Amino acid sequence: MSPWQPDLNNGAYKNPILNADYSDPDAVRVGDDYWMTASSFCHVPALPILHSRDLVNWTLVNHALPALVPHDYYSSVRHGQGVWAPSIRHHAGKFWIYYPDPDFGIYVITADDPRGKWSDPVCVKSGKGLIDPCPLWDDDGSVWLIHGWAKSRSGICNLLTLHRLTADGTRIDGQGEVVIDGNKMEGWRTIEGPKFYKRAGWYYIFAPAGGVATGYQAVFRSRKITGPYENRIVLEQGPTPVNGPHQGAWVDTPPGAHWFMHFQEIPAMGRVVHLQPMRWENDWPLMGTAAVAAGSNGTVGHPVLVHPKPAAPKQPPAAPATTDDFSAPAPGLQWQWQANPRPEWARIDISKKTLHLACMPMPAAGSHWMTPNLLMQKFPSTDFCAGVVIDFPLSQTRPGDHAGLMVFGYDYAWLGLVNDGGTPRLNLVTCHKAQDENKERPVVALAAPVARLHLRVSVCNGRECRFSYSADAGKTYTQLGDVFHATSSKWVGGKVGLFAASPAGSADPAGGNGALRHVAFEKFTVTAL
Repeated sequence: MSPWQPDLNNGAYKNPILNADYSDPDAVRVGDDYWMTASSFCHVPALPILHSRDLVNWTLVNHALPALVPHDYYSSVRHGQGVWAPSIRHHAGKFWIYYPDPDFGIYVITADDPRGKWSDPVCVKSGKGLIDPCPLWDDDGSVWLIHGWAKSRSGICNLLTLHRLTADGTRIDGQGEVVIDGNKMEGWRTIEGPKFYKRAGWYYIFAPAGGVATGYQAVFRSRKITGPYENRIVLEQGPTPVNGPHQGAWVDTPPGAHWFMHFQEIPAMGRVVHLQPMRWENDWPLMGTAAVAAGSNGTVGHPVLVHPKPAAPKQPPAAPATTDDFSAPAPGLQWQWQANPRPEWARIDISKKTLHLACMPMPAAGSHWMTPNLLMQKFPSTDFCAGVVIDFPLSQTRPGDHAGLMVFGYDYAWLGLVNDGGTPRLNLVTCHKAQDENKERPVVALAAPVARLHLRVSVCNGRECRFSYSADAGKTYTQLGDVFHATSSKWVGGKVGLFAASPAGSADPAGGNGALRHVAFEKFTVTAL
């Protein structure tokens, strides 16, 4: 059972429908099935693919991008880079994802089956600062792409640029033109994340504005694809606790109802996903509560917290996987590395149901901030407990080798075992990126009672972490240290997971003539608190 269940089992749901960091969500309906993707930044595999039949219960079924390109560049940790806001569409019998890398350009990949293998990325347009692309196949057969701009790379922002694509959708055809210029609109800032639609002869651009934490959802419409576009704010926080409600996907149901998915950024949790009812009035979308507030140029909805579920085929409660018993040849889909992985980082012994992580050298002394071989997954809820069994073979490790259970963000903490000159020690370590100048600080260091321990972290209120261990097979636990407060990382929420490492500057265990040194883990379990 997942620690977060949005389906209330009474015909209603509660928001968020995904209480985890699925940033910048986009979705498409094909028949009775909904497919969603999201930003993944530098984490690999990238571009998660989620599936649902009722828009409330979602499962993680694939990743469309097994490695980031350029491959060598992303073999190192690139916090905040990589895959930004993607769009997913279905056209001509294929699924299409257009995604941006703000340092290299806009890419497209395709698949016949979203659960299967996706094509290799094709660069549609190279350049810095190109973000948030979305295509539109028009009724006359023309293909278009709209995108935003990242000021950090291009020096410009608050603009949406329209391009015509070649018929195969893989290349820019001609010069683009700015169709939305927020710099010429009084009071508008940070217009980005456009999603492109056509309905009843109108072209619509759904776009967030006003900033991630404090912004709102806007809609622009025009009878001509090139504009001019009129605008309206359609969703804002209002009196609700849902700050910055924006950037997402308009989807419909087979019976003809309309819904809007969007994110909310919460410190440490990241960008969680909400579902809003939506209807049309005078060819404008109305989102959220039925009791809408009067805006200066229309009506503005507020997010719902609980609402009747969409009319859809019955689906049992579901959520992205979290627990992993390591009974499959590879770690479950919920796991991601911090960079493009190397095959020697991990192996699974299916017969013993154990995950073996290699003690790879830290890339920098004093901190795991730039360590690529951290095996992490998203916080699955505001309140949960994650536990694992660690088997640390002292005779098969070297002094300085260490491994354990980690909560990672700008600040991070880990509880684990260390080979301290041939003596096993149990360490609780924290690292506060600003406060400690990115250097780890031991909080607790004591003689390990045994080299096989149960490690656990309990997370409350989305960020209060309490680490504990058990030396009697999980019967009793002893808490170590005080509460550690989890933080977000660069554009992403906090993560929890596993690692093994050797000190910076040590010989690479994958090279030379020495054998790989591994630490074994069993039964990574996530439960509700």
